[in-house]
Amino acid sequence: MATDPRVDAYLDALPPDQREALQHLREEIGRVVPEAEETISYGMPAFNLRGTFFVSYAGWKRHCSLYPMTDSFRASHAAELEGFGGTKGSVHFTPERPLPDAVIEELVRARLADVHMLPP
Repeated sequence: MATDPRVDAYLDALPPDQREALQHLREEIGRVVPEAEETISYGMPAFNLRGTFFVSYAGWKRHCSLYPMTDSFRASHAAELEGFGGTKGSVHFTPERPLPDAVIEELVRARLADVHMLPP
């Protein structure tokens, strides 16, 4: 995975528990899509594949977020996402209750399918 030092700086500015949670998320996304490239988009760490955005994340005062979350993904993973907050386009989690790795992988693969960028 091609890393971006701006992402390191973003994570370094967060409280330690959020930094650790988002670093794990970053590593999981990189594991699922090793050819992804990191960047900063709209002030948040993001991932591109062959020049196309597919996912981003952020640390906020009371939670962490993973973007984008589609209604169809949320509906098909209702059991796994039960109890996680969010907005129409995001899922919220905390360091104390991180997203399960399997949900991260499924979300990333679903996003790649949505943007027609499934890895070869």
